[in-house]
Amino acid sequence: MAAEIVNPRSDSNTDQDGGAEPLDSFDPAFALHRGGKMAVQATVPVRDKDDLSLAYTPGVARVCTAIAEQPELVNDYTWKSSVVAVVTDGTAVLGLGDIGPQASLPVMEGKAILFKQFGGVDAVPIALDCTGVDEIVETVVRLAPSFGGVNLEDISAPRCFEIERRLQEALDIPVFHDDQHGTAVVTLAALRNAARLSGREIGQLRAVISGAGAAGVAIAKMLIEAGIGDVAVADRKGVVSAGREDLTPVKRELAGFTNKAGITGSLEDALAGADVFIGVSGGTVSEEAVASMAEGAFVFAMANPNPEVHPDVAHKYAAVVATGRSDFPNQINNVLAFPGIFAGALQVRATRITEGMKIAAAEALAAVVGDDLAADYVIPSPFDERVAPAVTAAVAAAARAEGVARR
Repeated sequence: MAAEIVNPRSDSNTDQDGGAEPLDSFDPAFALHRGGKMAVQATVPVRDKDDLSLAYTPGVARVCTAIAEQPELVNDYTWKSSVVAVVTDGTAVLGLGDIGPQASLPVMEGKAILFKQFGGVDAVPIALDCTGVDEIVETVVRLAPSFGGVNLEDISAPRCFEIERRLQEALDIPVFHDDQHGTAVVTLAALRNAARLSGREIGQLRAVISGAGAAGVAIAKMLIEAGIGDVAVADRKGVVSAGREDLTPVKRELAGFTNKAGITGSLEDALAGADVFIGVSGGTVSEEAVASMAEGAFVFAMANPNPEVHPDVAHKYAAVVATGRSDFPNQINNVLAFPGIFAGALQVRATRITEGMKIAAAEALAAVVGDDLAADYVIPSPFDERVAPAVTAAVAAAARAEGVARR
């Protein structure tokens, strides 16, 4: 395809049906989204026939032939090694649920521009009109030669676990489900700093997670990897424990490495005496349950737009409060993690993103706060320009240390 700017913004003020006043005349969100939020732009000039002969035929043929003979050259002479596919099926979009691939596109475009803005990484939104695990895996595998990494986005659990696992096995590029691992990385970073603020170690803490979906499972795994004292996970039916007979395969696995204390019963039962609450469920936790937590507890109520515990309530009992919202301090925001994680992985052409790389990202993110640590500042702002470079460098170094870097 000739290199050109595509999908320019339209200045039109009429709607597609030629009808009455368009939505963007009274809603700034529609005004911003008109024509889409992205464009493709050439990085080389095509000013005359000499430029054309190099960018396209006949010059391009020499590059194609070289890549055919040495496939690894594709990383040096195309954009492959610096571009990520943002892939969704539209089944678990933000707080909107299963809205389908077309309705998910504004979110995927948003994700792509965050990659560029915060990590300097090019990304292409790809919304798939299929939901079967086999179909999604096969489609992404067939698309993979064009990309240096795959960011899975807003795919509902439990399918997201198998899709990610199978793609990681099939491909030699990083595959990362941000709803799981991005959330876990930022949560761990904030928890490390909350613990540091209180003079405790992660290993001294008992955490309770509300929500056993993609984010809850990933957070539990990462906290265990980081050495948490204990963590219990609760779903709608109560604490996930080995004695329950209604567990899915994912939850049975979860029960095998969490809840060393053997807690049963409800989420509220588990919170009694707990040091940490982490909410990724969208439910509501009573004030009485929060009051039953240990002195100096941490409450990370991350459901959007309505936290499981309102910050005004949480502050009555907790030493540190975090949410997923930008209008309260300590926002647990995935944009703190995924741009730098992919930038670091792409920088060294990693074959995958390991647990060590994710832990390194969390540690680097936590370190950005430094001596400015306070109860209302355990995690940096997404607009802190130190974040992405710190995470990128840490992830690249961890990839080399773990033997998954190709340069």
